Amino acid sequence: MTKQNTPTFGQLLRDPVMLLAFGFGSGLVPKGPGTAGTLAAIPLWLLIAGLNPAWYLLVLVATALLGIYLCGAASRKLGVHDHGGIVWDEMVGYWITMFMAPAGWGWALYGFVLFRIFDIAKPWPIGWLDRRVHGGAGIMLDDIVAALFAAGILQLTAAFML
Repeated sequence: MTKQNTPTFGQLLRDPVMLLAFGFGSGLVPKGPGTAGTLAAIPLWLLIAGLNPAWYLLVLVATALLGIYLCGAASRKLGVHDHGGIVWDEMVGYWITMFMAPAGWGWALYGFVLFRIFDIAKPWPIGWLDRRVHGGAGIMLDDIVAALFAAGILQLTAAFML
């Protein structure tokens, strides 16, 4: 991520696509924008956490499809594939991780940590997808798979603990 390719917050405010792709500005933090984007996803998750699972799933599909567009458009505008500040994919990844998760801040934190581990470490096939699939779909796909791994571990943990 180069400094000249990073928009200012003022530029984000003038461009709704970039504002969403940069997680309402959370992607502008200089260190750990992916982690900041995942943190920014938590308040929005609180808004959808109580939805019926079918509605929650509909929100996930809609935000993932929107993310393909947003991430691809932002990437093209910046001239950089998967610019570090593009964090919509982390936001959707967190929401996927938390699908049907038990209620409580402990579970919210556990989901956050699990998702960040898989998103950062990128074990197979996440890293393979990250290197091979490009465009908006590629930016979203590795985070979706990381989220599915994280969600699986979260659900297994919940099954054994509750």
